[in-house]
Amino acid sequence: MDRGTEKEMKTKLTILMLCALLFALCAFAEAQQPKKVPRIGYLSSGDSASESARSESIRLALRALGYIEGQNIAIEYRYTEGKRDKSPELATELVRLNVDVIVAAGGDSVIRPARFTTKTIPIVMVGTGSDPVEAGFVESLAHPGGNITGVTNLSGQLGGKRLELLKEALPKIGRVAFLHEPANSGTVLEVKEVLPAAARGLKLTLRSWEVRETDDFERVFAVMIKERPDALYVSWGR
Repeated sequence: MDRGTEKEMKTKLTILMLCALLFALCAFAEAQQPKKVPRIGYLSSGDSASESARSESIRLALRALGYIEGQNIAIEYRYTEGKRDKSPELATELVRLNVDVIVAAGGDSVIRPARFTTKTIPIVMVGTGSDPVEAGFVESLAHPGGNITGVTNLSGQLGGKRLELLKEALPKIGRVAFLHEPANSGTVLEVKEVLPAAARGLKLTLRSWEVRETDDFERVFAVMIKERPDALYVSWGR
């Protein structure tokens, strides 16, 4: 399965789960409060521009099922714009608005604050590469429990294979810069175990660079360019 097909499949799975939740919530709302319009809270670690494709896919899928934003469903959008410290505040806003479901788009940096803010509102996690069991989001993949569901690609466990493919594509490389977000638990396994082991086997020198906020990119790249790595490997929570 190529990356485009895999991404499309994950998007469809996420939308199906979201729609299932909304169907149940709408049925409840119809029985209890016939005039209530269900609301989705959309919490993203990016901004409106970077999230436009994903949010538009969700809107189109909902429309195909008869849920039209502004008519019989409402969506409250909140973007951290790469500023992790905004996540708890925005998650709290959505809970205060009493949304019916929260879509946490952008990995651990938004899933965790949403989870800490509410134990009752359903949370659909999107775009996380961490193991949700190890991160404490769900009890198990088969039986998540609690109020969190969604999709995960467990990307950290595939880091070694990606590094191998990079070497195959560029056989002459010797030094690889590894860019990652340290607060994302999905990269911990990559940083400490997976990539170092793979790099040794491929006879590559791996240099790790941490980026915590959007403003860090300029500083990191300024120093990285001076070291002149042969390739760049990026692992992110989104």
